Amino acid sequence: MKDRLDYFYNKGRDEFLKSKMQKYQSTVFRANVPPGPFLSKNPSVIVLVDGKSFPILFDVSKVEKKDVFTGTFMPSTEFTGGYRTLSYLDPSEPNHAKLKRLMFFLLSYRRDKIMPEFHVSYTDMFESLESQLAAEGKANFGEANDQAAFNFLARSLYGTNPADTKLGLDGPKLIGKWVLFQLSPLLTLGLPKLLEDLLIHTFPLPPALIKADYKRLYDFFYDSSARILDEGEKMDLSREEVCHNLLFATCFNSFGGMKLFFPSMLKWIGRGGRQLHAKLAAEIRSAVRTNSGKVTMAGIEQQMPLTKSVVYEALRIEPPVPLQYGKAKTDMVIESHDSRFIVKEGEVLFGYQPFATKDPKIFERPEEFVADRFVGEGERLLKHVLWSNGPETENPTLGNKQCAGKDFVVFISRLLLIELFLRYDSFEIEVGKSPLGASVTLTSLKRASL
Repeated sequence: MKDRLDYFYNKGRDEFLKSKMQKYQSTVFRANVPPGPFLSKNPSVIVLVDGKSFPILFDVSKVEKKDVFTGTFMPSTEFTGGYRTLSYLDPSEPNHAKLKRLMFFLLSYRRDKIMPEFHVSYTDMFESLESQLAAEGKANFGEANDQAAFNFLARSLYGTNPADTKLGLDGPKLIGKWVLFQLSPLLTLGLPKLLEDLLIHTFPLPPALIKADYKRLYDFFYDSSARILDEGEKMDLSREEVCHNLLFATCFNSFGGMKLFFPSMLKWIGRGGRQLHAKLAAEIRSAVRTNSGKVTMAGIEQQMPLTKSVVYEALRIEPPVPLQYGKAKTDMVIESHDSRFIVKEGEVLFGYQPFATKDPKIFERPEEFVADRFVGEGERLLKHVLWSNGPETENPTLGNKQCAGKDFVVFISRLLLIELFLRYDSFEIEVGKSPLGASVTLTSLKRASL
């Protein structure tokens, strides 16, 4: 109980882990982590917080990934129609390869729609933000981004505009509630700490309370994904299991990633100031001019090195999924930079990525946002960018747990910067906190001078 209160309230997660590092004078150590009783049978984990030990979590020959997506507890499968979705499956399980192959298909078969639909959705978003700024003097980026992100995913991947369906504009709100009910044991909501700890960290929130909301989301995806459901049946998967997995991958993984990462990236670039904004704008506009005024794949890949680096640096300094877990398959030895540690079969490994990707023995000025860190020779450091449940220099396969949408996330993050700096020379922000990531409020958008 004391560790849980320290982790959430008295110290906070970062200071809690730093105090353990100092106590043991090590970057690998044992600790108890939330949620603990009564939600998890055993809160004891081996913590990995350096860049050398952390990658053991990606080696599925040594580490089991079954039911550890959320750590030492697993939300009820009632939140996902009674199915264990892909994120909770170990690669050794028969359905893992089938479902991951299906996710590759989802991302590829409408790939020509990604760039145009992103442009439409985020043009709408920026126009809305401009109107709000003009009327109120500030604009909430998070709320506008949530709607734009869901619209983009639905239009590009499924060919459906949510506003034209029974779901309407309710998607982001329903997803937010559904995710909250699953992850509440790992979150703080700002309630009085003892009351909050009792309400959301001690007992699970009942899935029945959001059953009707989830059914609305499920019906939307079932009605919108006939082509993908057909593909799933060819793999001997039921249409129901496929639909629950599509919902989870789109809403929890993809939408959740955009909800967390886009405000975070905007925060770091906003803090970078007008000089950084000017460099990004110049690079992006030059590439577009070179390609006859169009945003092209060649331009993005070959003519925007700073834009690419900024995305990677934002993923390094504040990874959208900070916690990663695995269970040792056998007795093994884990190495940090200066020590070796014996791990027993069945012990849970807990990697805290924000520390591992700020390892001072790997990165210079690790606590600073260095926009051009990964330009030129800096690209050699990409193997230490680990946000996707694997090194940035490696690719997702049917046999590993690296994010199937790894390249998709990086690509659309670049698209956001392209849309932003084609429209604006610079912007100013205020930053606050929210239960999930940063809360970003725009206070100024300076329209492009050309």
